[in-house]
Amino acid sequence: MAPIPGSGLAKGLAVTLRTMTRKSVTAPYPDTQPDLPPRTRGVIGLFEENCTVCMLCARECPDWCIYIDSHKETVPAAAPGGRERSRNVLDRFAIDFSLCMYCGICIEVCPFDALFWSPEFEYAETDIRDLTHERDKLRAWMWTVPAPPALDPGAEEPKELAAARKTADKLAAQAAETTAPPSAPSAGTEPHADEQARAAESPARPAGESKQQADQPRQEGRE
Repeated sequence: MAPIPGSGLAKGLAVTLRTMTRKSVTAPYPDTQPDLPPRTRGVIGLFEENCTVCMLCARECPDWCIYIDSHKETVPAAAPGGRERSRNVLDRFAIDFSLCMYCGICIEVCPFDALFWSPEFEYAETDIRDLTHERDKLRAWMWTVPAPPALDPGAEEPKELAAARKTADKLAAQAAETTAPPSAPSAGTEPHADEQARAAESPARPAGESKQQADQPRQEGRE
């Protein structure tokens, strides 16, 4: 049987009418911000205090979109007689997000936890040259990084927390020992009164003389 002419159009209009009568489930962005997962790869935040200018992130970046400038400063000796040391001071840390492919290699290879993923995604620009964001902008994005998820109840404690807790307990025990009053000697360690009297009656022998040598003249006198 041949299809009735216009039946397809009628079915399409029926679907449209049913959809028009239902409540919309689309989030009204930008009035309502989307609830993104914690591990969303939006932009990269910089925790500047942890950066040691090791250049590892810039060397491992496959797109070469990370630009770092630094200089060296001399740090005076910590103690008299010590030698001065030099350290790297960060001058510039920029990421060109027009080249970044969001692979996350720079975050993975950073040995000092200076780079983090942020779910921030509202950084569109009208000029592509403005997509190179400097360290001030990267530092501002750092405060949008969500806290890490909690560990499972049966998971092992991280080694860093265990070492820190062990050190804190050791310092607390040392502080308690220094502030505790001296303990009185126990009764079992004091010599008995009879032993003290017997020791006072027995003559003292010269140093280096054995007990047998000290008793020998006394036995010869009896004979």
